[in-house]
Amino acid sequence: MTTQTPEEARSQIVNMVKDFVRREVEPVAAQHDLEDTVPLDLIDKMKDLGLFGITVPEEYGGMGLDYTTFALIFEEMSKAFMSITGAIGTHHIMTYVLTHYGTEEQKRQFLPDLASGRKRGGLALTEPGGGTDVANLQVTADKDGEEYVVNGSKMFITNGRYGDTFLLLARTNRTVEPRHRGISAFIAEKGDPGFKVGRDLDKLGYRGLDTCELIFEDFRVPADNLVGLEENLGFGQVMSGLETGRINVAARAVGVAQAAFEAAIRYSQQRETFGVPISQHQAVQLKLADMATKIQAARLLTYDAAAKKDSGERVDLETGMAKLFASEICGEVTMEAMRIHGGYGYIKESPVERYYRDAPLMIIGEGTNEILRLVIARQLLRRPEYQV
Repeated sequence: MTTQTPEEARSQIVNMVKDFVRREVEPVAAQHDLEDTVPLDLIDKMKDLGLFGITVPEEYGGMGLDYTTFALIFEEMSKAFMSITGAIGTHHIMTYVLTHYGTEEQKRQFLPDLASGRKRGGLALTEPGGGTDVANLQVTADKDGEEYVVNGSKMFITNGRYGDTFLLLARTNRTVEPRHRGISAFIAEKGDPGFKVGRDLDKLGYRGLDTCELIFEDFRVPADNLVGLEENLGFGQVMSGLETGRINVAARAVGVAQAAFEAAIRYSQQRETFGVPISQHQAVQLKLADMATKIQAARLLTYDAAAKKDSGERVDLETGMAKLFASEICGEVTMEAMRIHGGYGYIKESPVERYYRDAPLMIIGEGTNEILRLVIARQLLRRPEYQV
């Protein structure tokens, strides 16, 4: 009996995902985008493939894969239909926080169902009054015996309608300074009448995925669901989890950009003007060269960040750089792909039109690029090699 190398195992898993994407996702992506319908049948198949437990340790029912494989999976799925990755994106931030900060009892209680997809998770972080300014979130959680009573609302919550378990960030200390020290993380499950799903959000892109408002009115969470059973550590816990979120968003951006490039280079060889394919025109060749080069640079940044995460290093600088660059490049490349297609890239029947609408999600999601530039600069200024 031979044992697979990590590279062989990774290749097998990624090929499995590629086959699933080709057979199941590509044929229905345009319809789900057009109608903004959640492909629950595809999500069920993703559960069967183990994709809800990609990085969850095997002892808790997951696949225990590294973040390089994690990024490869997100890239491949995003080439076909970026929205489908949303079902497992913030779900994996939640499993990361539980894995690294939860008690052993919490891990055994929640991770097996999350890894199998029996429970579909999400991140209840962003609020109507602000997303980037996490330290000043307004949702409160007040201790009442063996429970916490939660009040407030969250906005732009992926998996909000069809998810059932959320990593909920709430304020447990109203007076502490700096403000981020008063935030705690809870595992919040639907079922209590105080946990309501508000309106579904009609989005420009990232369609075919439930994105909702969540409303908490005297919602009671068991004290045992406080992550790590210690208050006021939630900010650091979720910021660590968001490092993995930025890897997956960067990988999504690479996937969408790659799909747009492939559509553009194929079209350029089929469309003729002035008696030759437009791929023979120097203006188009310059675009193709720049697109391919930038995508490869974004890919290398993304996988460098993933490799550093796998090695256990702190990677807020690297994941910030990868997400910033990859998402901006995705925006550029999808626009260039549309320009190469001309009018045909502007109509709904062209996948390029969808890639163009999906691209802004990566620019503004998982921390806007404006705030990421500040994060990157601050990390650089702390580096000893740059001190004067």
